[in-house]
Amino acid sequence: MAAEIARYRENLQDEIDSASLYRALADAEKQPQLAEVYKRLAAVEEKHARFWEDQLRAAGQPVTAPRPGWRSRTMAWLARRFGPQFVLPTLAGLEQKGGHTYDQQPEVRSTGMSSEERSHRRLLETIARSSPSGVSGGILARLEGRHRAIGGNALRAAVLGANDGLVSNLSLVMGVAGAELSERTILLTGLAGLMAGAISMALGEWLSVQSSRELYERQISIEKRELEQVPDEEREELALIYQSKGLSEEQAHKLAAELIADEATALDTLSREELGIDPEELGGSPWEAALASFILFAIGAIMPVAPFAFLTGSAAVIVSLVGSSAALFLIGSAITLMTGRGVLYSGTRQVVFGLLAAGVTFGIGRLVGVTLAG
Repeated sequence: MAAEIARYRENLQDEIDSASLYRALADAEKQPQLAEVYKRLAAVEEKHARFWEDQLRAAGQPVTAPRPGWRSRTMAWLARRFGPQFVLPTLAGLEQKGGHTYDQQPEVRSTGMSSEERSHRRLLETIARSSPSGVSGGILARLEGRHRAIGGNALRAAVLGANDGLVSNLSLVMGVAGAELSERTILLTGLAGLMAGAISMALGEWLSVQSSRELYERQISIEKRELEQVPDEEREELALIYQSKGLSEEQAHKLAAELIADEATALDTLSREELGIDPEELGGSPWEAALASFILFAIGAIMPVAPFAFLTGSAAVIVSLVGSSAALFLIGSAITLMTGRGVLYSGTRQVVFGLLAAGVTFGIGRLVGVTLAG
């Protein structure tokens, strides 16, 4: 029975977390229709929470609705600060992992809760695909270049951008420290590494976003030309898109005909529905993406080098390692927002890998320093 009680409480916490996050998405969403969708999702999760409260009462357990967990509160803050698109891919991924949670739980077999959770997962995946991260939501939500291959997730890109700066500069600083060079040399080397890495990241982001904008502009111009030359074919394409989303053939053709009647509306709709492009944003500003990338890399990279501006000898090395370890742990903790793993596990893993890289470069620096000195 104790295991069942623990499961009930865990389910209740999950539903409270989800409801709180959906409410935050609704508050942050600028499109009224989409905000209403989030509110309905929140209402369903709150209904599920009441179900588990009833299960606890039936088992004779006291019920106090728990407050949302730290992960949910953090993602809600990010959604309000940077827009729902900033966290949608992460949320969709977590829903996918937890979509089958209720399948093996006997209490919910006749309630329809499992199908509702799977429906939520599919709906979020659809919204995330049609609202790619980087389209809106502030500077950080524009990060799409270097880490696009891991899902286009701006939150993940932000975390990894800071991690790149921290690990690369920690390794560089420890490598130079291993060669037993002066603190001034270590400091200058670390600052040079910071600037070189941050500029490289910024340039890469600028090129990536600018290239994407140019590609989007070309695709939209082609769509505009096709709309002018073969409007019937474009109307048919739009009708097929709406049919694939669940409208009947008659409704899809009627809606497509209404949209095609106005050229500006038709081009905007085709760009969004067929190409997956927001014509107003075109993937964001390359300058904002470059600035954000520069800042994120620099924030991470400054941690290992800063102690050498104030300390000398082994004290500077120790403080650098301790400070960098703390920063690595925080980055690992931030990653749990996307993975759902425990903070201790993710944070410790990040510290181990970061210190391992630093240890390798320190050893190489020591070997090279001794060789050159000899």
